[in-house]
Parts: sequence; structure tokens; C-alpha cells
Amino acid sequence: MHAIIETGGKQYKVTEGDVLYIEKLDAEAGSSITFDKVLAVLNGDSATFGAPVVEGASVTANVVKNGKGKKVLVFKYKPKKNYRRRQGHRQPYTKVEITKVNA
Repeated sequence: MHAIIETGGKQYKVTEGDVLYIEKLDAEAGSSITFDKVLAVLNGDSATFGAPVVEGASVTANVVKNGKGKKVLVFKYKPKKNYRRRQGHRQPYTKVEITKVNA
């Protein structure tokens, strides 16, 4: 059984046992969270689509850890004007493991 969920402004196709890196959530490592914004549930040949969400459907996941991604360097410059700026950024994420798809 597959489900399409929305979190952090992005959509993910998930099944039980999947490990996802999603936008940072306010949850501690080891805790359980529930995603209520289920846009579609796919079960074999049958599919249920929500308008906008499927009523009564949810996805349960365990939070594995919170962390930061790899550093991305942002370098701005203007030629011939001696203007150079270097800035680094590490995007925070939450690693979750999908435990159950409730449809």
C-alpha cells in the first residue's frame, strides 16, 4: 500500500518501511508523528484520491534524528568592481521512518 503525503510544502510517495529526509519538524528523536495530509492512497489496483485530502487516512512515522544537510556555498560577485561575498548554508532536516499507512 502506497500513500502520497504532503509535509514541508513537498509531496512524498511513501510505503511502510521507507526512510525519508523531510523539512525540519518540531519533534524529538525517538518520538512518533502522524501525517494527516494524505493526498492519495494507492492499494494494488484501487486508488483513492482526496479533494484535497483523503478523509480518515493517516500515515504514522518514527523520528530517527534531526540534523543538518551538507554545506552549500553561495558566492556573489560583480566583475571589475571588487565585490565578493561568500556565504555558507546548511539546511536542517528530520529523518523519519514510515511505520504504518492507515487508510
